[in-house]
Amino acid sequence: MLPEEVRNFIKIFSSLPGIGIRQATRLAFRLIGSGKANIEEMAESIAGLQHLKICSRCFFIHKNHEDLCDICRDPKRNQNIVAIVEKETDLISIEKTGKFKGRYLVMGDLAKTGDMETIQKLRLATLKNTAKKSGQFEEIILALNPTTYGDLSAAVIAKELESSTKKITRLGRGIPTGGEIEFADDETLRSALERRS
Repeated sequence: MLPEEVRNFIKIFSSLPGIGIRQATRLAFRLIGSGKANIEEMAESIAGLQHLKICSRCFFIHKNHEDLCDICRDPKRNQNIVAIVEKETDLISIEKTGKFKGRYLVMGDLAKTGDMETIQKLRLATLKNTAKKSGQFEEIILALNPTTYGDLSAAVIAKELESSTKKITRLGRGIPTGGEIEFADDETLRSALERRS
């Protein structure tokens, strides 16, 4: 009943987080109705994503010619304090506060079981190798969502990194249990960073 192009669009977009088949179908028809110019503009913006790279140190995105993102390349950042976040959007939210001047490690989506995927283990191994080469970190902040699975993942990560740092802290509970860093306002995040323990 639907043209193949619409079916392909629905198949691809329904696999994205927060978008199911119904939402992808609505998006397809909304785009079709918006005209060719809007479709071309959206296609160009999606195609532009292929030019981005993943930072070899923190695993955030960048468009530099080198392997490191702007945060990791910044000599003013404290390289001995690391905030471990789950998602890139968590990093962006913390950066907006202007309170954190260290470096990051983006873990990727954490399993609700506390088990880490191979890529997450490799990312932690990168951090551990850095500590072996240049000495223990001054502090590792586990900036994970204050949910049951966030707490479970934090415990697993803390155990994994205990020999790589002098101190492991969590964000203060200015963020309510069950809340998400990405949706916290700047003031709440500032408070959580200041009251970490």
